[in-house]
Parts: sequence; structure tokens; C-alpha cells
Amino acid sequence: DYDILVVTSGISDKKAGQILDNIDDLYYKDPESQTPVQFINDDIKTLNRQLEEGRYFYTQIKQEGIVLYDNGKHKLARRRKLNFKEIQQQAQEYFNDKFKKADLFLSDAIHNKEKEEFVQASFYLHQACENYYYSIRLVFALKSNKQHNLNKLSSSVKGYSPELAKVFPRNTAEEKRLFDLIKAAYVEARYNPKFIVTKEDVDTLLPKVELLRDITKRICETKIKSYGEME
Repeated sequence: DYDILVVTSGISDKKAGQILDNIDDLYYKDPESQTPVQFINDDIKTLNRQLEEGRYFYTQIKQEGIVLYDNGKHKLARRRKLNFKEIQQQAQEYFNDKFKKADLFLSDAIHNKEKEEFVQASFYLHQACENYYYSIRLVFALKSNKQHNLNKLSSSVKGYSPELAKVFPRNTAEEKRLFDLIKAAYVEARYNPKFIVTKEDVDTLLPKVELLRDITKRICETKIKSYGEME
């Protein structure tokens, strides 16, 4: 996958985010088959501060990245040598935050299923998936943009473990329908009174999200441990 960092100056984060959201939509015509691309925005001051602090994501970009366009008006700060103990700590903090949130959403989904609130359960299952994917992205790349589209999120992390493809295989019409349902739940479950989710849908989706949880925990803990072994 690719990270494209757009460095700005004199433009609000909100405005830059809106522009990149439009670019993201223009690029992703078929997320399932396209090369995953993360469009990320940072102000030049933020970027230089992160370089001076030796933040892994930014340091790697300066060291290995390819400049696609430079208006020549700004210079990048010197990057501080990577401290892998700090990186390990940062990855652990990201994991603790996002994985805990995902688990809470999963608990909410189970609770709503028991109350036979299947539409609401589908929304919480979506949120659980979203935060498990964020956990992976943040542990492996130590940076993630805001994204709610599960198609794009799953594509952005699939290179970190072949096991992730087992969660939503989409190799049959029914598998595609289930994935489309949980993907749509982020908006439809909240705003569409005609959105239909059955008990059978939730019963089938729940083990998939639990599998994603288990894979996420395993690969993230392994990656975090590996940071402590680097020099």
C-alpha cells in the first residue's frame, strides 16, 4: 500500500481534510482490487516538529519517501535518530486505546443483539471493526487518517497479515452481501429507518468480528514486541 503525505501551510486542517476526502473518493472506484492509498495531511510546522521528535512515521517518510511535488517554499527539519523503545511505547499506547474502544463496541453489539436491536447491533459491529483496523494501522505504521469505509480500511491493512483476508473473504454472493451490510451500517443504521438487519445477519457477522479481534490482538502484540528488539 502507499501513504501519500500532503504537506500544507496556511490552510485549516478541516479544509485540507475536505479536499483530500474528495480526492480519496475520486481515486477509489473499486477499493477491493485497487492498490490501497492513504491520503494524509499535515501542516509543515507539525511535520517538522514530528521529525525533530523522531516520530517513526515521519522519519521513515523523510528517509525513504519520494517527493512527488515541492513548491520550494519550505524546508524539512533534520530527523532525529529513531528510538525504538519510544516507538514501542507509542505503538503500545495506540493499541491500548483503539483495541479497548473496539472491544467496548463489540460488547455493545452483543448487548443490542440480546435485546433484539439488530440494526443497532450492526452499527456497533461496524465500529468494532473500524477500531480493530485502526489498531493494526497505528501499530504497524504509527499513523492513520480518519476513515469509516470498511472496504478502504481493510484494504489498507491487508498487507500486514494474510490472516486478515479470512475475516471478510467476499468470495460468494452471501459473503459480499454481509460485508456490504456491515459497511453500510455506519450510516444506514443511524439515519435510514428502512435499513433491515436480521438476527441471522448479526449471528453470522459476530464471529467474523471476533475473528478480526483475535487476529488483531495477535499480530499487534507480535509487532509491538518486535520494536523492542530493534536497534
